[in-house]
Amino acid sequence: MINIYNIAVIKGDGIGPDIVIEAEKVLEKIGEKFNHEFIFTDVLMGGIAIDKTGVPLPDETIKICKESDAVLLGAIGGEKWDNLPGNLRPEAGLLGIRKALGLYANLRPATINKNLAHSSTLKPEVIENVDIMVVRELCGGMYFGEKKRGENYALDTEKYYDFEVDRIARTAFEIAKKRRKKLCSVDKANVLESSRFWRERVKNTAKDFEDIELSDMYVDNAAMQLVRNPGQFDVIVTSNMFGDILSDEASMICGSIGMLPSSSLLEDNFGLYEPIHGSAPDIAGKNIANPIATVLSCAMMLRYTFNLEEEAKAIENSVNKTLEQGYRTKDIAKTGENIIGTTEMGDKIRGNI
Repeated sequence: MINIYNIAVIKGDGIGPDIVIEAEKVLEKIGEKFNHEFIFTDVLMGGIAIDKTGVPLPDETIKICKESDAVLLGAIGGEKWDNLPGNLRPEAGLLGIRKALGLYANLRPATINKNLAHSSTLKPEVIENVDIMVVRELCGGMYFGEKKRGENYALDTEKYYDFEVDRIARTAFEIAKKRRKKLCSVDKANVLESSRFWRERVKNTAKDFEDIELSDMYVDNAAMQLVRNPGQFDVIVTSNMFGDILSDEASMICGSIGMLPSSSLLEDNFGLYEPIHGSAPDIAGKNIANPIATVLSCAMMLRYTFNLEEEAKAIENSVNKTLEQGYRTKDIAKTGENIIGTTEMGDKIRGNI
């Protein structure tokens, strides 16, 4: 019996189509090997949606995404649309789809691949065995709070409800339970009332997870500790804005933003999966973009939405094997290494499954 999974695909802008095509090929190979069928339905979002429909997130896209089992996103945005009003920029589509789908938990892993440890700007002894999961609240906080501008001032409001903090905290505790059982909650409780509330709610949720070691850390200290001693962290849970900043910082510990996936989840494990890098329009269509982060995002999709652990590991092992064989895209290559293109990297990963 073949298992069928429907995936809404947002190729997006810039290198989005280049990398998503390779990820689709890898999923098709997984389907052949494990008796699954992945049905891809292309939808519009971002700059290309603006060009074709006048808005960054068409209603039809939301409808198809809601009817699908998961969403795969490439990348959106570019200088072409930078001068548009905020509500019509490509990024408004990303915020809009998170809200429309109720995607409240953003999972951003930051792990050191032994084959690419040299790419990190930190000393080898600092990054050895780093394996961090940043869990970022995605539907609340300053990004979605009241915004106002007067003649001589501007206002953005940080607001969190109890249920918003409770559900992201519970998600983080559940993830920590499957890892090293350590959770660090990051806030700014010495200054912000919203952070004091955040800390109270996280500690309240901790009562249901007595086997998890919980710690609290101010966001400025967390930013410092991530480059000083990243190995101390297992799971980090934090607010929308702080998570946006810290997850990017954590990603660069690993040496290349082109290597790291992410997922944004709903309570029932429905998820949107995307690489953490941008659309890089300057290299679009040139067959030099790195598809690995998008491929690994598909592994996260198999694990967190479809509960297909063996299939997820097959992709991850294939990526590792490809890197061990010495193949590199330009962004992760050292002088003298075997540089291959986007398509070739996708083919090598597919062939190693």
